[in-house]
Amino acid sequence: MPVKRSWAEMGPTLVEVAMGREPADLVIQNGRWVNVYSGEIIPGTDVAIKGCRIAYVGEDGTHTIGDQTEIIEANGRYLIPGLCDAHMHVESGMVTVTEFARAVIPHGTTSMFIDPHEIANVLGLPGVKLMHDEAAGLPINIFVQMPSCVPSAPGLETPGASIGPAEVAEAMGWPNIIGLGEMMNFPGVFLGDEKMHAEMAATMRANKTIGGHYASPDLGVPFHGYAAGGPADDHEGTQLEDGIARVRQGMRAMLRLGSAWYDVATQVKAITEMGLDSRNFILCTDDSHSGTLVHDGHMNRVVRHAIAQGLPPITAIQMATLNTAQHFGVERELGSITPGRLADIIISSDLVTLPIETVIASGEIIAQNGNLAIDLPPYPYPDFAVGTVNLGKTLSAADFDISAPSGSQKVEARVIGVVENQAPTRALTAELPVKNGLVEMDLSADVCQIALVERHQGTGQVVNGFVSGFGYNVPCAMASTVAHDSHHMIVVGTDKENMALAANRLGEVGGGVVVFKEGQEVALVELPIAGLMSTERAEIVADKAENMVRAMEACGCTLNNAYMQHSLLALVVIPELRISDLGLVDVTQFEFVPLFA
Repeated sequence: MPVKRSWAEMGPTLVEVAMGREPADLVIQNGRWVNVYSGEIIPGTDVAIKGCRIAYVGEDGTHTIGDQTEIIEANGRYLIPGLCDAHMHVESGMVTVTEFARAVIPHGTTSMFIDPHEIANVLGLPGVKLMHDEAAGLPINIFVQMPSCVPSAPGLETPGASIGPAEVAEAMGWPNIIGLGEMMNFPGVFLGDEKMHAEMAATMRANKTIGGHYASPDLGVPFHGYAAGGPADDHEGTQLEDGIARVRQGMRAMLRLGSAWYDVATQVKAITEMGLDSRNFILCTDDSHSGTLVHDGHMNRVVRHAIAQGLPPITAIQMATLNTAQHFGVERELGSITPGRLADIIISSDLVTLPIETVIASGEIIAQNGNLAIDLPPYPYPDFAVGTVNLGKTLSAADFDISAPSGSQKVEARVIGVVENQAPTRALTAELPVKNGLVEMDLSADVCQIALVERHQGTGQVVNGFVSGFGYNVPCAMASTVAHDSHHMIVVGTDKENMALAANRLGEVGGGVVVFKEGQEVALVELPIAGLMSTERAEIVADKAENMVRAMEACGCTLNNAYMQHSLLALVVIPELRISDLGLVDVTQFEFVPLFA
């Protein structure tokens, strides 16, 4: 794998190569240089590489070629900086950091800025350190943002572990920590929560970047208070005015295209129609499951999508390279094809469809024509990272009973409404029938049950509620130990027997995602690492995830990437209505509300 040496170490050698007094290790000849600094595409360009870094970029680099220099003929193809994902969660891919890298490298991703707050909610600081250390040993640049909100909303949920200012301050000294992860407790920021401000202060003292997460449509005084608190970016915008507001306040607007979040098209109009400066807009994925990575791509998919929305190709590429590097203060290391930078380069024959033909990272070819060209051995996860699902008992159908108020024939119940392709939910109500003292579902109105099963302390606690939008129309249930952010177990179903079967099955296998239909297991993705990640190859996980999607469809679900919607139903920091291990949460007010309106 590539050996990385600092610019300080290599500077004199790079000068020798640029002057032709020492040969380059690798020279790319006759490429179209996508210059993200000048906004030009410059034909007839040669790039000379020494070790892990670029020594020379310009016309006719033959003076840098020696007897042992490797030559790559670009033949007029485009030379593009390696792509950067500015904000994402590896755990959402259901694979380890190593397997995630294996999946995205052939798509041209050479830098990622990851926030491992999923594993932090299960394993705490030791879990973050695991992913930090794994990331540091990989051939691409994987920087870690220290999770900020564990739990994401104190008092509204119970995680398996917690993180505070002391842990944040400690992590800021780790070599691969780039900043503070998304500040999801946005009310805590504008209401003056001491813990949140202490974490941000520790990050500022370390001169590192604070990630934002303002998941509210209110762009009034609370938003201004949040911006004043220190978050430097935000990926939670969904509308045009969201991107505009963030940039005007000196934040970077991160526009995301994940497996289920489609927030680029609305906000990119700030550039294409309103003419705002694109330098303060950045592209990211946030959450991508393994099926998307294997079959559709990663940041190359996001760049293609942004171009399809009307962005000039070079602008979209800047938003996935240089803009990201500048934001995180690593511009002198990556984000461009210029002297001294790490030699992270994509060779592609088309700037719009963006086929990824060669991927070079730190001066070494690591992928060719969609295939990995290096060996990535699996990372050995320790015993404490597995066996984290503890239900405390075997669940039965009765655990999912919802008792009606005494004497009721019907009830007006609060219902979580799923919004396709977006993270927010709607706070709905539905009139539901009562039979033998128990509230029933109404599948004709697309209202089925949801349950949050505690899985960290083995309390056996089950919180029940209702959800709409999945379209399930047969006796079925889907259960998942991926349940952002505290990662208990979410069970959604039309039949309580199937719900119990699904929950117990995940207890048996140590975590994952399972679908039961009419009493039979029809799909299973085992996720033994913290109940979040698989030990298997990304391609295998992708196949299992695809089978899961087909199983959900067989149960009547037609939502795009419904699994991602399912996994966020307990995310009590994004409006409007969510479920936690402590009850039903109105996220517009950050308070518990009764199930019956």
